[in-house]
Order: sequence, then structure tokens, then C-alpha cells
Amino acid sequence: MMLDWANTVGLIGSVLFIGAFAYANQAKQLDKLLFNAVNLLGAVLLLTSLWVHFNLPAFVLEAAWAAIALLGLIQAVVARRKSMP
Repeated sequence: MMLDWANTVGLIGSVLFIGAFAYANQAKQLDKLLFNAVNLLGAVLLLTSLWVHFNLPAFVLEAAWAAIALLGLIQAVVARRKSMP
């Protein structure tokens, strides 16, 4: 494997996923806005990497991950706005 820009971007996305997963398992109270934003960014970075080094199963997984994170992010923003005075 050559460590080109696409693999570097994909590795950064993977680190973000791992960090978000660790955060979700260690946080006393999950900040859904932060959790979903980090997951969405990680998915976008991995999809960018997959654009260069395509792998269909990984692409499908990351596209679904991004869609779920985007929905969760929207819900978190709406919930946060409703809770503001």
C-alpha cells in the first residue's frame, strides 16, 4: 500500500470514527451534535479516499454511515434549538 493523499485522508477518517466510538462509550452524557458531526466528517473523508481507491462494500458502508450521521446531526441541531430559551 502506498501512503498517498487519499490513503492519508482515509486514515484520518478512520481515526475520527475510532475517536467518536471511544467517546460514545466513555461519555457520561453523549453530545449527539459532536458525535454525529465527527462521524459525518469521518465518513466524508473515507468516501473521499474511496473515490480514488474504490471498494464497493466499503463505499456502501460509508455512504450509509454518512446518511445516518447527517440525519442524527440534523436531529441534534433541531433538539438543541428547541431547548434554547
